[in-house]
Amino acid sequence: MSEFVSEPIVPLQGTFDVQAMGRGEPGLPSGFTWRGACYDVVEGLAQWKDSSREGSRAQGELYLRRHYYKLRMSDGATWTVYFTRQPSPGGSPKQRWFLYEIDRGYTC
Repeated sequence: MSEFVSEPIVPLQGTFDVQAMGRGEPGLPSGFTWRGACYDVVEGLAQWKDSSREGSRAQGELYLRRHYYKLRMSDGATWTVYFTRQPSPGGSPKQRWFLYEIDRGYTC
């Protein structure tokens, strides 16, 4: 069962995928800090992108908005995280990584 989270997470410093960054993609780090605890990425399971048109008209230019990743983490849970291409208005320009949901692999 998945748990919706939608909270910012902090990438572990110095662990970014520089090859991906060289291609203009987010450099998925090897781990994150969330709620004061560190979690390592054990395996990347999937990735996809989200785009939308700029402005209210359907003819607006198409922009890439987010990069999503489904990851198996060191605690055994599966995380869905995303990276925003642009910082949110009024938000920190450095805060780009967010934990979207967690699947802990059990049901009640």
